[in-house]
Amino acid sequence: MANVGLQFQASAGDADPQSRPLLVLGQLHHLHRVPWSYVRGKLQPRVTEELWQAALSMLNPNPTDSCPLYLNCATVAALPSRVSRHNSPSAAHFVTRLVRTCLPPGTQRCILMVCERSDAFASACALARAFPLFTHRSGAARRTEKKTVTVEFFLVGQDNGPVEVSTLQCLTNATEGVRLAARIVDTPCNEMNTDTFLEEIKKVGKDLGITPTIIRDEQLKARGFGGIYGVGKAAVHPPALAVLSHTPEGATQTIAWVGKGIVYDTGGLSIKGKTTMPGMKRDCGGAAAILGAFRAAIKQGFKDNLHAVFCLAENSVGPNATRPDDIHLLYSGKTVEINNTDAEGRLVLADGVSYASKDLGADIILDMATLTGAQGIATGKYHAAVLTNSAEWEAACVKAGRRCGDLVHPLVYCPELHFSEFTSAVADMKNSVADRDNSPSSCAGLFIASHIGFDWPGVWVHVDIAAPVHAGERATGFGVALLLALFGRASEDPLLNLVSPLGCEMDAQEGDVERDSKRRRLV
Repeated sequence: MANVGLQFQASAGDADPQSRPLLVLGQLHHLHRVPWSYVRGKLQPRVTEELWQAALSMLNPNPTDSCPLYLNCATVAALPSRVSRHNSPSAAHFVTRLVRTCLPPGTQRCILMVCERSDAFASACALARAFPLFTHRSGAARRTEKKTVTVEFFLVGQDNGPVEVSTLQCLTNATEGVRLAARIVDTPCNEMNTDTFLEEIKKVGKDLGITPTIIRDEQLKARGFGGIYGVGKAAVHPPALAVLSHTPEGATQTIAWVGKGIVYDTGGLSIKGKTTMPGMKRDCGGAAAILGAFRAAIKQGFKDNLHAVFCLAENSVGPNATRPDDIHLLYSGKTVEINNTDAEGRLVLADGVSYASKDLGADIILDMATLTGAQGIATGKYHAAVLTNSAEWEAACVKAGRRCGDLVHPLVYCPELHFSEFTSAVADMKNSVADRDNSPSSCAGLFIASHIGFDWPGVWVHVDIAAPVHAGERATGFGVALLLALFGRASEDPLLNLVSPLGCEMDAQEGDVERDSKRRRLV
């Protein structure tokens, strides 16, 4: 599927399914609302109205079901009819699964996605996850033909009019961001090293007319970025801090997205085992998601100042590697005693959020990272974990996750009980907890927050995506849709406004606790 182009069109037109295979996908009660006159041109002469109706009557999703309509050229598939309160109403994860298993083969194919307008964004991003871009299979290299999947939406329920051109463009940009992030995460470190990741950042910057700020290698040490430098100094390809900045006229606030970009994590001298190291090419998932989301957000017209901060390093082993017992001075001015070199992500992010606060003047800082293996235990494979100093933003992250399909669930935020886990006799703190049974994912996030201060008046949000960054052996591009939805009110795009849980209405409902802080607002 690496050589597949994804196109969103208001109408895919009519075609014989033998020449253009078709998948019709939606919840069963939505599928029943599609008139035969609408799908006839995509199914005839191979499928009759009687066969179409018979297939719908046979579907019994538990949680999903599918029925072939004509050989392997046309299929109708049903999503779960109901989902729980912690799932997305779009059933996004099942969309991806059904596309992978039910979409007929072919060079030119069509998906007719039947859903409500409010689920179109999540459904499109879920579709994109089924078509990864990276592969080094030799057979794929020999195939030169370009495959295309055309996606058409049939909207049901309220606001069920035709899909506007602006909506199609939004879906295109969002899904390109998802696939970009997944491609970077899927690419192994012998190709996606810090040099290559910087080239990806420069490429996005050139596309948007933005020149990135880059601080590298010994410059990091000289300027006080002891976290990023200490983690990456043993690698052949030096560490870097890179920033893409969008500063439009009329901006009312400054937002920083800070991404963990560990292109490979051996664990350093606290080295990982042979069963836990494979897959650590994915430790750059936070930075990859922020790059994909930043590209899409700016293309869709972001109205506020937005900085994407990438903390890039390879946690390698060598003569210059950081040792347990070393003490590093981080950009915040605080010292950290290293007691676990495999707790490196929090070190690079501590420098990143400090830079966002001190140098960029951010009102809202969101860091995204594949930070802890414990996240997958705390919130599971499908839900990222969120830790934040704002109850309003905690609720907003959960709502945004349900609306976009990148599911999120809160962690305990209680620094007065948990931060003592990092107590050091010789430095301001250690970098790893004393008790690994005491909410380690919360503690890891609190380490990052401590470098801007627990009394910092702005909004700080930490999103741990360690488990949902991949499904099996493939990257998901997780995080792109979440960022676009969460900050959708800062966009000029109507669809992103629709899926965003923040804005004036939410401020009025939930602003009593934090009304005095302008910096806790996103309009």
